Amino acid sequence: MVATPGSGEAIFARYAFPPNELGHCGPPGSERLLVSGASGLGDPEVRARVPQFDGAWPYLRLLAATCGGSDALGAEVVSAYWLGGGLLDRVDPAALTAMVDAAFHAQPGVRDRLAQVPELAAAGPSHVFHVFVVYPWVGLLGSGSDVPRAVLDSCRVRWGTVKSVDGETARVRSRQLEWDGLSLRIGAERIETCRWTRGRHAFVSELRPGDQVSLHWDWICDRLADAAVDELADRTRRQLAATNTWLARRL
Repeated sequence: MVATPGSGEAIFARYAFPPNELGHCGPPGSERLLVSGASGLGDPEVRARVPQFDGAWPYLRLLAATCGGSDALGAEVVSAYWLGGGLLDRVDPAALTAMVDAAFHAQPGVRDRLAQVPELAAAGPSHVFHVFVVYPWVGLLGSGSDVPRAVLDSCRVRWGTVKSVDGETARVRSRQLEWDGLSLRIGAERIETCRWTRGRHAFVSELRPGDQVSLHWDWICDRLADAAVDELADRTRRQLAATNTWLARRL
């Protein structure tokens, strides 16, 4: 699914770096993720630290077991978690539900969401599933604040098209996550300013206007082919439909 070649460690680093830099997940040391993600090479230090990303690690282990391998940081496994792919459809929904219950039962409301809407587990063990089912912010929608929607929008891996590049930032046309008080949807286009390089390190080389890219928090993480954009968009919309079913029952 990824367009920029790289080891599993490098692919993981590209998507884990933005929230890690902000202090949202994983152990200290975001600079190592930046360097590793930009290099595209295997990195024993990153490999040793990934299990400390307790939001992603259980999914990677489940995906590795599903494909019959022992490497939870294989490139196919890591790419499927962040961007989607056929590997997700091979996971038994019951196995996903059991994993979530074991790893995330302490997250507020997650057991309630899975109990009410078993179909949520059919979306696959991906990052978008984690954001819109397990992540506590989904349970705070409707609180009267825009913060839950904004956090969910930043945390999901989204897609966009580069409009212009200016130094270490780029203007990207993407679609924002909208919340109308009842349901979530991928809504209107917007232009957002994202970072794509820092110093000599960039996850996408020679970024150009017209490039299709993936975005996580405020960083450009990869250049995407048409098929990868379609897959990510489809997974996201399917997950939102399932989550909206739960939201309708809750509200």
